Amino acid sequence: MPDRSPTAAGPRRPRTAALWALPPVAALALVFLYPLALVARQSVTPENGGGPSTAPYTAVLATASFRDALANTVLIAVGATLGALLLGLLLSLVIAFVPFPGGRALVRFVDVFLAFPSFLITLALLFLYGTAGIANGLWTDVTGAAHGPLDFLHTPWGVLLAEVTYFTPFVMRPLLAAFTQVETAQLEVAGSLGAGPWRIVRTVILPEALPSLAAGGALVLVLCLNEFGIVLFTGAKDVVTLPVLVYSKAILDGDYTGACVVAVVDIALSAALYALYRTVTARTATRRRPAPAVPAAVSTADAPAPTPVPALAAGGADRARP
Repeated sequence: MPDRSPTAAGPRRPRTAALWALPPVAALALVFLYPLALVARQSVTPENGGGPSTAPYTAVLATASFRDALANTVLIAVGATLGALLLGLLLSLVIAFVPFPGGRALVRFVDVFLAFPSFLITLALLFLYGTAGIANGLWTDVTGAAHGPLDFLHTPWGVLLAEVTYFTPFVMRPLLAAFTQVETAQLEVAGSLGAGPWRIVRTVILPEALPSLAAGGALVLVLCLNEFGIVLFTGAKDVVTLPVLVYSKAILDGDYTGACVVAVVDIALSAALYALYRTVTARTATRRRPAPAVPAAVSTADAPAPTPVPALAAGGADRARP
């Protein structure tokens, strides 16, 4: 009989696990790590030849175009993140705690909205608020003016509006999941002690939602930092971000070394923000309590609506989680 003791089978398991892990690791190295290594090598290769050098970084980082692109990227990403956090928090509070017809459908739409491409939202904004959009068309029809008053989509404000519109559901999704875990008893106790609706939101609901709010904000910040389609489709020629600068240097100028330098800087920023996002989500997972009402595999859209809480009903915000 073969020896099936743990001592005999133990050494074989690590080798078997390594053999199973080898194909996906090799595919990852071929598809992702190898091109990334080529970009990093090209970023330290001068155009005139020679060995590896930091001269391309010195030349690119000293240009005004890079500094402007970096400033635009950071300002737009931070502004869009703050706007998405504020709007997402307000909408999530209304959907989760104010009963109204169509609440469940709206939650499902938020889930579907996450799959929309960013350029689709930008095109919708152009149809509404563009130079030849519906709003300007109504204005010219009513007033007889030659041009409408709205011409901001080609500016940083237009890019900011488009990014806030597109990334707000990325904040709402974790918030809606967090609001389903707020215990009804806490709201009832706070209301019985004389707390008004806004005080209940500030002292009971928001502390429970802060980890999810931070995780959603970190994710949106990472996505905004690398957003390319929205800037391109708004036609904001004066708004140059790091992804747009990579495109301009590589495709329009043929400066592949400079494009690789900007790409490596953008990757470094993205990796740092992604590390922040993982840290925040890890802390969220440790602080979050298990939700007895909604299983993990069930979407919040399918969760049953609990009984309204008198503490919030007095302020017009019954407890009606989606």
